Amino acid sequence: MNIKKDVFSGLMRFVKNMKIKNQKDFFAGLMFMGIGVAFALGATKYQLGTGARMGPGYFPLLLGILLAVIGTVIVFNAATVQAPDGHQIGKWAWRPLFFILAANFAFGILLGGLHLRIPREGLPDLINVKIPAMGLIIGIYALTFISSLAGKEFNVKGVFILSTVLAIGSYMVFIWALKLQFPVWPSFITG
Repeated sequence: MNIKKDVFSGLMRFVKNMKIKNQKDFFAGLMFMGIGVAFALGATKYQLGTGARMGPGYFPLLLGILLAVIGTVIVFNAATVQAPDGHQIGKWAWRPLFFILAANFAFGILLGGLHLRIPREGLPDLINVKIPAMGLIIGIYALTFISSLAGKEFNVKGVFILSTVLAIGSYMVFIWALKLQFPVWPSFITG
């Protein structure tokens, strides 16, 4: 028991006294480590198999471990190698973060639709929201317009041209060339 306590207290003392010399790399490495560990843990839910006969979880497990190791190396370098200016992390850019996330949520909802219902016993539903699937084309236009609000400048004509090019390109690649099956137009139009 004392060995565990000594190791843990020594590790905590090391972490407290550690000077981060490159903040950006340090937190990027932590992100890589977290994503790698999450993928590795998620891959264990699938059959792993062996090196000769790999199961569906084998490759994601190896990639997750590799990403976690790369993240560990980056964190170690960020704690030991001095960057010229310390690469301090500035204040959060909340506006771009909000609009980029909102654009992706809107695209997902518009592409597949949404039915959110929270019933109450013996009473009308607390929440009953139905958004029909609007399809790929409208989803791409919404994605492009909402995400363009993240920048400092907004040019409606430029965003419209970009949306049109992306919509045509996405249709050609995903529907025409790859023959993927998901809605292109709103469900109330196509039936």
